Amino acid sequence: MAEASSSPLSLGRRHRPALVFIFITIVLDVLALGIIIPVFPTLIAGFFGGDAGEAAEMLGLFGTLWAAMQFVCSPVLGALSDRFGRRPVILLSNLGLGLDYLVMALAPNLAWLFMGRMISGITAASFTTAGAYIADVTPPERRAAGFGLQGAAFGIGFVLGPALGGVLGSVDPRLPFWVAGGLSLANAVYGFLILPESLPPEQRRSFSWRRANPLGSLALLRSHAQLLGLAAVMLLSYLAHEALPAAFVLYTGYRYGWDERTVGLTLAGVGVCSAIVQGGLVRPIVARVGERRTLLAALLFGAAGFAVFGFAPSGAMLWLGIPVMALWGLFGPAAQSLMTRRVGPSEQGQLQGAIHGLRGISGLIGPGLFTLTFAFAIGAGQAWHLPGAPFLLAAGLLAGGVLLAWRVTLPGRA
Repeated sequence: MAEASSSPLSLGRRHRPALVFIFITIVLDVLALGIIIPVFPTLIAGFFGGDAGEAAEMLGLFGTLWAAMQFVCSPVLGALSDRFGRRPVILLSNLGLGLDYLVMALAPNLAWLFMGRMISGITAASFTTAGAYIADVTPPERRAAGFGLQGAAFGIGFVLGPALGGVLGSVDPRLPFWVAGGLSLANAVYGFLILPESLPPEQRRSFSWRRANPLGSLALLRSHAQLLGLAAVMLLSYLAHEALPAAFVLYTGYRYGWDERTVGLTLAGVGVCSAIVQGGLVRPIVARVGERRTLLAALLFGAAGFAVFGFAPSGAMLWLGIPVMALWGLFGPAAQSLMTRRVGPSEQGQLQGAIHGLRGISGLIGPGLFTLTFAFAIGAGQAWHLPGAPFLLAAGLLAGGVLLAWRVTLPGRA
């Protein structure tokens, strides 16, 4: 298997600037995504006269649509990046995402919002290709830290995005969409001027629909026993994560009476903790205890954090669970580092497409699962009233992930 060192960007002074650009790209992309989180449920609810139940069901449907597009298109874009390089895919996805936000800013009805979310699901591929880019330019022993950098960028974007979205949304619910569109388009221009290619022509391979379709892309995960097992754990982790975008705004508004500003600032706190963990703790912790122990501990912390969210009787108690939840962020870099070791340089795009295909599968299931769980748990006439049920369900999924991860990462299975 050829190593990342064969890439020209892994040599000399071009290595660090390439990762810095990817870091900036992800920060700006997540900033754009985070801006709309506090206001999107409110915008949807506005079409239903503020009815929380109908808004919850529609929000789940929107999430399912977005995930379906991701599931179908992420493997295609990953395979295209293996054929034509990472640079054009990243730039086109940023351009499409920017145009999509402008469509949603102008949306006069739910049909326009549906079209906007469909475009977003198709074009939001920069995360997939960024992962392949990191694998291209980073040697295997440093990939956990590289993927931690990706996670830190995600966290920083969430520090700024939801807080800014909450402030802008208090002025006008559509203003965050205009700002998000401008940021994404500006990032596309910046990338066009700055971003170098990471995949040399001699390491590329021909495009094949057999590998690019969702099922064909997922077939790569069956090529190694540990790869398949880790993929199953990652699917559980992605599914648990869907509880946050699906239910957090609805839950905190219902249980604690939070407005958009409070939600935005709280999510900013989540982003701060996530950036600290993934930007500052991944490398030393992985170096000290290894990737296996890191990912097992991370899943345990995630389960504990969700349990705190689900049982918290007040907003202040929920805030105490945020640092615990943030340590779950150690899982992704450790798991992806192990997975990238099992495929060659020309398959990194397909692997990242498959990984994001797993995210798409979880997105198909999660929004409906968690919003309907929330609606059922607060419904009139129930024998029990448990608004935190979506988060307790997520905690159970991660607990199952711990058991599976322990088994598939045993040294004899490596």
